[in-house]
Amino acid sequence: MANIRKANISDANFCAEIVHSWVQTTSWMPNRFTLAELETLIEEGMPKRDIWVVGDPIFAYLSFDRPNNSIAALYSKNPGQGYGKRLINHIKCHSSFLQLWSHSFNLKAHKFYMREGFVKKEFNQLGADGIPEIRFEWKR
Repeated sequence: MANIRKANISDANFCAEIVHSWVQTTSWMPNRFTLAELETLIEEGMPKRDIWVVGDPIFAYLSFDRPNNSIAALYSKNPGQGYGKRLINHIKCHSSFLQLWSHSFNLKAHKFYMREGFVKKEFNQLGADGIPEIRFEWKR
C-alpha cells in the first residue's frame, strides 16, 4: 500500500488533475477553473496549508488548514479504494477536533464523512463557490 507523505510543489499538477477530473464528471459542479488555474491555486495554497498525498503517481490528496483544524480539500482519483480514509486517519492522529465544509449535493462524500465519525453541524445556503454547503465536525 502506498505511503502518505507531505506534498511538494511538483505534486501540484497531479493534485490539480484529480480535482479537474472530478469537476468534469460532476454535473452539479461549475467548471470555473482550467487545469492550469487549479494547479496555480494549489501551488499558492501549499505554503499556507499542510497538503498530504498518497501514491506515486498520486491517487489522492488532502489539504489541511492547521490553524482552523479544517480539512480544506479531500480528493481521490478512484473513490472507494480507501485512500481518503487513510488521509483522514492520518490527520485524526494529530488532532482532537476537525471540521470541513462539503457541497450539499455531494451525498457520497457525506456518507463517507459520517462513517468516519463526522457529524453535520451547520448549513450555508451560499458556499464559497456559490453552491450550498454543510459543515461537518469530528471530535475525539
